[in-house]
Amino acid sequence: MSPIFKGGIPRLFFLFLVVLAFVFILGDLNQSKTRDVRNVLALVLTPVQWLVDLPTRVADDLSDVLVSKRALVKENAMLRSDVVVLDERVQQMDALISENKRLRALLNAKNRVENEVHLAELIGVNPDPFQHQIILGKGEEEGAFLGQPVLDAGGVLGQVIDVAPYTSRVMLITDARHALPVEVNRNGLRTIAIGKGKLGELELEHVPDTADIQEGDLLVTSGLGGRFPHGYPVARVASVVRDPGKPFSVVKATPTARLDKSRYLLMVEPTEPNIPTPSEAAAQ
Repeated sequence: MSPIFKGGIPRLFFLFLVVLAFVFILGDLNQSKTRDVRNVLALVLTPVQWLVDLPTRVADDLSDVLVSKRALVKENAMLRSDVVVLDERVQQMDALISENKRLRALLNAKNRVENEVHLAELIGVNPDPFQHQIILGKGEEEGAFLGQPVLDAGGVLGQVIDVAPYTSRVMLITDARHALPVEVNRNGLRTIAIGKGKLGELELEHVPDTADIQEGDLLVTSGLGGRFPHGYPVARVASVVRDPGKPFSVVKATPTARLDKSRYLLMVEPTEPNIPTPSEAAAQ
């Protein structure tokens, strides 16, 4: 094995370092005398320490920048996701607010109805444009019966024409096969409101040319026929056309019920239930 220090000068330099180390040790034991020297050395070595530490600090700063950027990108993605979720919740809230208003209106209508009523939810619509029919999620097991009147917050919507154990089929008053005895609320003039196959239109049948009826008159159920209780709103007169050459006026009316918008409906129980047969319901 070859010696670490070869020659005389390296050995002398090594001895010098050893002696210098002993001097520093002895000086460190006497701090009061070496404090000034240490301060001077610290002042001289400060720039060297700063330069030595510079790469490390630069690397740390770059690392912080990169980490911060990744964190910001991740946070931005999370915020975008939260915005989408919140926007969806706002839309749902708008729908709930609208539904709450409709239910409040329906509750007010329920309070105005003298007969007992049951709340039913719309679960289906007949796609046939020539048949104005809807399906309700309440059937024979829950007391639904043929001919049962159905209302919404605005007025009469239709009547039950078919009953299954858990669902009911309702014919709207605008169906071309539907006829409903009504009277003018202002003066008691009685007539028949006929469905014309148009969702927002009824026509009054056999109204004399001299009859006291005018635009804006409210039509209510007359109670004749024993199917619909008396006094429920049905429609408002939209137009009255009188032809001197004809004995009857052409009177059109607009239903007060929201036939294509109501989701929750009221099924009316008569004071004295009189359940008709299917043939009677079809003839009504």
